[in-house]
Amino acid sequence: MTEIILHQYDRSPFSEKVRLVFGLKGVSWRAVDIPAWAPKPDLTPLTGGYRKTPVMQIGADIYCDTRIILREIDCRFPQPGLYGAGGGELIAAWADSALFINAVAVAFGSVADSFPKELREDREKFTGGRFSADRFKAAQPTLRAQYRAQLSSLEEAFADGRSYLLGASPSIADLAVYHPLWFVRRNVRDPDFLADYPGLKAWRERMDKLGQGTRAPLDAKDALAIAKSAKPAGVEAKPYDDPSGCRIGQQVAVAANDYGRDAVAGELLAIDDNEIVVRRHDPLAGDLNVHFPRVGFDVAAASVG
Repeated sequence: MTEIILHQYDRSPFSEKVRLVFGLKGVSWRAVDIPAWAPKPDLTPLTGGYRKTPVMQIGADIYCDTRIILREIDCRFPQPGLYGAGGGELIAAWADSALFINAVAVAFGSVADSFPKELREDREKFTGGRFSADRFKAAQPTLRAQYRAQLSSLEEAFADGRSYLLGASPSIADLAVYHPLWFVRRNVRDPDFLADYPGLKAWRERMDKLGQGTRAPLDAKDALAIAKSAKPAGVEAKPYDDPSGCRIGQQVAVAANDYGRDAVAGELLAIDDNEIVVRRHDPLAGDLNVHFPRVGFDVAAASVG
């Protein structure tokens, strides 16, 4: 099996989500440490401009967004399974959006005075002004009240003594809820937001013990060489009438529809309710298949000229 490469940085909450999956499934992987803010000159040849972190690489196949990254990992390492338990993906969708944004606001506002200028400017541009450290600092009482209210809702899930959100074993729901809480804990030492939620705190301690699998470093230039020497995996283009009107073989642009909306252009190879795959070429990385989840991403015909 071609090795798994994760382009990430250690303080990235969504990278932590993937690292925890590696721990749960006992996966060996290579870590390419990327900058926390643009530019990312050794990553852009692989992604075509996609801005979010992390990105997973398997040979010449590039996976953007943890929705598709975790699906691919679960397909390659099916035990223990992440999906199928009732409502797991719905909980994950809430955690990756509403809970995550609230958690980031608490964390960023708490450390606003020590924010690097470059990171501050990047995040405001990256999110179209939604993530402003100064605004989050001023709104801390309101933001922390909302965060506690969301923690209180999560605490109710453990009232029956269960070990994880959906039962006896971790699922996609646990992984998505864990990383926003991890990010707050990394940045806010006082108060302990889980002090009044014993069930949630015990759950977090169980999640902490999953580890990160077996990690080995990899230089970014070596990752580019691996991509260039590999061939993208074959893609089965099943008949699918996408509401966007885009067709297989067409030149398209794919972009996130929340923030970090930098579009990636390429030839549409496959599209359905779960995944978008485009083929692109870069002189440094060769031919690549770039994979996106359908949820959270828009696809449109690429403009010509």
